Amino acid sequence: MSTGFSIDNPFLESLGVSLTQWRDGYAELRMPIDASKLNRQGVLQGGAIATLLDAAAGYAGLFAPAGQPARHAFTLSLTTNYLDKGLGAVVTAKGFLEKQGRSIFFSRGEAWVDDTLLIASAQGTFKYSRSN
Repeated sequence: MSTGFSIDNPFLESLGVSLTQWRDGYAELRMPIDASKLNRQGVLQGGAIATLLDAAAGYAGLFAPAGQPARHAFTLSLTTNYLDKGLGAVVTAKGFLEKQGRSIFFSRGEAWVDDTLLIASAQGTFKYSRSN
Protein backbone atom coordinates (compact mmCIF):
# COMPACT_ATOMS: atom_id res chain seq x y z
CA MET A 1 0.00 0.00 0.00
CA SER A 2 1.63 3.22 -1.13
CA THR A 3 0.59 6.19 0.95
CA GLY A 4 3.08 8.80 -0.17
CA PHE A 5 4.40 9.08 3.40
CA SER A 6 7.93 8.02 4.19
CA ILE A 7 8.29 6.65 7.70
CA ASP A 8 12.05 7.37 7.54
CA ASN A 9 12.78 5.09 10.52
CA PRO A 10 14.84 1.93 9.94
CA PHE A 11 13.64 0.25 13.16
CA LEU A 12 9.96 0.73 12.34
CA GLU A 13 10.60 -0.36 8.76
CA SER A 14 12.17 -3.59 10.07
CA LEU A 15 8.87 -4.33 11.86
CA GLY A 16 6.87 -3.79 8.66
CA VAL A 17 5.29 -0.56 9.93
CA SER A 18 3.75 1.80 7.40
CA LEU A 19 2.61 5.39 7.89
CA THR A 20 -0.87 5.32 6.36
CA GLN A 21 -2.22 8.74 7.37
CA TRP A 22 -0.39 11.87 8.42
CA ARG A 23 -1.67 15.39 8.80
CA ASP A 24 -1.36 18.23 11.28
CA GLY A 25 -2.10 16.78 14.72
CA TYR A 26 -2.73 13.20 13.57
CA ALA A 27 -0.75 10.14 12.52
CA GLU A 28 -1.80 6.58 11.78
CA LEU A 29 0.61 3.66 11.55
CA ARG A 30 -0.13 0.04 10.67
CA MET A 31 1.86 -3.07 11.48
CA PRO A 32 1.14 -6.65 10.45
CA ILE A 33 0.77 -9.11 13.31
CA ASP A 34 2.93 -12.13 12.54
CA ALA A 35 4.82 -14.80 14.47
CA SER A 36 7.90 -12.57 14.92
CA LYS A 37 5.87 -10.16 17.08
CA LEU A 38 4.11 -12.65 19.35
CA ASN A 39 4.91 -13.46 22.97
CA ARG A 40 4.94 -16.89 24.64
CA GLN A 41 1.15 -16.88 24.93
CA GLY A 42 0.82 -16.38 21.17
CA VAL A 43 -0.48 -12.81 21.35
CA LEU A 44 1.05 -9.54 20.21
CA GLN A 45 3.99 -8.70 22.47
CA GLY A 46 3.51 -5.62 24.70
CA GLY A 47 6.77 -4.06 23.58
CA ALA A 48 5.63 -4.13 19.94
CA ILE A 49 2.41 -2.38 20.95
CA ALA A 50 4.29 0.24 23.01
CA THR A 51 6.69 0.85 20.12
CA LEU A 52 3.83 1.48 17.71
CA LEU A 53 2.00 3.75 20.16
CA ASP A 54 5.19 5.72 20.84
CA ALA A 55 5.71 6.23 17.12
CA ALA A 56 2.08 7.23 16.39
CA ALA A 57 1.95 9.69 19.29
CA GLY A 58 5.31 11.14 18.27
CA TYR A 59 4.51 11.47 14.57
CA ALA A 60 1.26 13.26 15.50
CA GLY A 61 3.36 16.24 16.61
CA LEU A 62 5.84 16.15 13.73
CA PHE A 63 3.81 16.78 10.59
CA ALA A 64 5.37 19.34 8.24
CA PRO A 65 3.64 20.45 5.03
CA ALA A 66 5.28 19.70 1.69
CA GLY A 67 8.29 21.92 1.12
CA GLN A 68 8.93 22.46 4.83
CA PRO A 69 11.91 20.90 6.64
CA ALA A 70 11.31 17.56 8.34
CA ARG A 71 10.68 17.77 12.08
CA HIS A 72 12.16 15.37 14.64
CA ALA A 73 11.61 14.74 18.34
CA PHE A 74 12.44 12.27 21.06
CA THR A 75 10.29 10.73 23.75
CA LEU A 76 10.57 12.15 27.27
CA SER A 77 7.81 10.02 28.78
CA LEU A 78 5.33 7.39 27.61
CA THR A 79 2.62 5.78 29.73
CA THR A 80 0.96 2.76 28.17
CA ASN A 81 -2.22 1.01 29.30
CA TYR A 82 -2.97 -2.47 27.96
CA LEU A 83 -6.69 -3.14 27.60
CA ASP A 84 -7.08 -6.39 25.67
CA LYS A 85 -5.17 -9.15 23.86
CA GLY A 86 -3.59 -8.46 20.49
CA LEU A 87 -5.13 -11.24 18.41
CA GLY A 88 -5.68 -10.55 14.73
CA ALA A 89 -3.99 -9.71 11.46
CA VAL A 90 -3.05 -6.02 11.75
CA VAL A 91 -2.57 -3.51 14.54
CA THR A 92 -3.23 0.17 13.82
CA ALA A 93 -1.96 2.92 16.09
CA LYS A 94 -3.61 6.34 15.94
CA GLY A 95 -1.75 9.33 17.36
CA PHE A 96 -3.45 12.58 18.41
CA LEU A 97 -1.64 15.82 19.27
CA GLU A 98 -3.10 17.25 22.48
CA LYS A 99 -0.93 20.34 23.22
CA GLN A 100 2.07 21.83 21.50
CA GLY A 101 4.65 24.29 22.80
CA ARG A 102 7.84 25.66 21.28
CA SER A 103 10.02 22.77 22.44
CA ILE A 104 7.71 20.15 23.96
CA PHE A 105 4.44 18.57 22.89
CA PHE A 106 1.93 16.20 24.45
CA SER A 107 0.02 13.55 22.56
CA ARG A 108 -1.93 10.36 23.02
CA GLY A 109 -2.37 7.16 21.10
CA GLU A 110 -4.75 4.26 20.61
CA ALA A 111 -3.88 0.77 19.31
CA TRP A 112 -6.60 -1.14 17.46
CA VAL A 113 -6.52 -4.72 16.18
CA ASP A 114 -8.20 -5.20 12.82
CA ASP A 115 -9.84 -1.76 13.26
CA THR A 116 -12.38 -3.23 15.69
CA LEU A 117 -10.76 -3.95 19.07
CA LEU A 118 -9.03 -1.29 21.19
CA ILE A 119 -6.11 -3.13 22.83
CA ALA A 120 -4.04 -0.30 24.33
CA SER A 121 -3.79 3.44 24.89
CA ALA A 122 -0.88 5.72 25.68
CA GLN A 123 -0.03 9.28 26.68
CA GLY A 124 3.33 10.78 25.83
CA THR A 125 5.54 13.82 26.25
CA PHE A 126 7.99 14.59 23.45
CA LYS A 127 10.76 17.16 22.93
CA TYR A 128 11.55 18.61 19.54
CA SER A 129 15.12 18.07 18.35
CA ARG A 130 16.99 21.27 17.54
CA SER A 131 19.32 19.69 14.99
CA ASN A 132 18.71 16.84 12.59
